[in-house]
Amino acid sequence: MRHWVEAARLRTLPLSVSGIIVGSVYALAYPTANVLTPTEVFNWQLFGFAILTTLGLQVLSNFANDYGDGVKGTDNEDRIGPKRAIQSGVISPQAMKRAIIITSVLTFISAVLLIYFAFGENNIGYSILFLILGLLAIASAIRYTVGNTAYGYRGYGDLFVFVFFGLVSTLGVNFLYSKELDYKLFLPAIAIGFLSVGVLNLNNMRDEESDKKSGKNTIVVKIGGAKAKKYHYFLVISAMILVLVFAVLNNFQFDQYIFVVAYFPLISHLMTVYKNKDPKKLDPELKKLAISTFLLSVLLSLCLIFFLSDIIVNN
Repeated sequence: MRHWVEAARLRTLPLSVSGIIVGSVYALAYPTANVLTPTEVFNWQLFGFAILTTLGLQVLSNFANDYGDGVKGTDNEDRIGPKRAIQSGVISPQAMKRAIIITSVLTFISAVLLIYFAFGENNIGYSILFLILGLLAIASAIRYTVGNTAYGYRGYGDLFVFVFFGLVSTLGVNFLYSKELDYKLFLPAIAIGFLSVGVLNLNNMRDEESDKKSGKNTIVVKIGGAKAKKYHYFLVISAMILVLVFAVLNNFQFDQYIFVVAYFPLISHLMTVYKNKDPKKLDPELKKLAISTFLLSVLLSLCLIFFLSDIIVNN
């Protein structure tokens, strides 16, 4: 069991739910014209299955990455990060393949229940759309490193992370509540997407040399470590600016800017990356950036709840 928990890579899980938290709380704080009160738009069953589905996708992605890189030989002695399950031999490729199938089925079931609690027997068109999105997300999580045409080996992993753990996670879950798209929510959605890509970029900067030898052509391998650092600065700094713009557009009061507390570890992280010369020392930064992103999402959600409490008091 310990080996399976390690293969699931628990440190990545808080990052994966960041968009779900922000998108859900935004629906509660800013109910649309289709609903009368905040309590009518928020659904705990929907929230629970959104979290389960996202966690399922993240664990599935981690299992698939372990399997794909393991059977291809990408995870070898040159790799700097912690040894993965197949690489170290504690889990066989056959067992990991079964785990991928089981996790895919469970994630799909969770996604179907999520869609049902969102739309019920109505809005068949929306149900079909989100079902397709769910299937695409499952397929993309697997195809990142699995198969001869794995897109992670061609530099498209960043796009997958940005779309599914940024835009789809934040905007998608909000739409499940509100049945509308709010243009302002694009700002934190893009920000969370950028920070999620930042975690992947860190991972790829750490493994640049081993990936290059194995033919895994990530963006870092394609552009080189020096440009990858500048790319990283762009991702993190842009995310911080986007959240600030979001706060201004939503007329946050002074006490609602408590989310900037999460900027301190982000700035500290950027300083560490800037000074870094040893790829091995980037590994702890993955956890720091993931937790900082989760902290930002929680604090931003608390700020939105403060807004909601003002509405309730004034009414």
